[in-house]
Amino acid sequence: MALWDRVKESASQMQNQLVAKKNDLKSGAFRDASMAMCALVAAADGTVDPSERQRVAQLIATNEVLQNFPADDLRRRFEDNLNKLTTDFAFGKVSVLQEIAKAKKKPAEARAVIQIGIVIGGADGDFDKTEQAVVREACFTLELPPHEFDL
Repeated sequence: MALWDRVKESASQMQNQLVAKKNDLKSGAFRDASMAMCALVAAADGTVDPSERQRVAQLIATNEVLQNFPADDLRRRFEDNLNKLTTDFAFGKVSVLQEIAKAKKKPAEARAVIQIGIVIGGADGDFDKTEQAVVREACFTLELPPHEFDL
């Protein structure tokens, strides 16, 4: 199986697992952590072009699991995190990882945040090394073993 197909299949499997847990993923901590994760993946290479910003915002708006929350609220949180990262990536990353850490208390939410990062990273068919690295870093923040997610 080609790498491209494995990435798409993995992202699809992660999304299916998230949908199965949708009713358990309604807390503010999950909301905040997942928006921080989306921003972190989008800015993983240190820059975010307008088309990438729009694509991730569209994925957030249409993701079935995230429909537990108002779309405008999610977009605002995503943009706030993205602005922190694009202003000063190193400093912004500290703040964004603190947001991600909010999900640490509930293992199901923590795993779901990582899965969202993988879904967002793999949405364009190229879950590249920089995206994998920031998701791996989020695993450590959430005290989850990266190998559990093939990272």
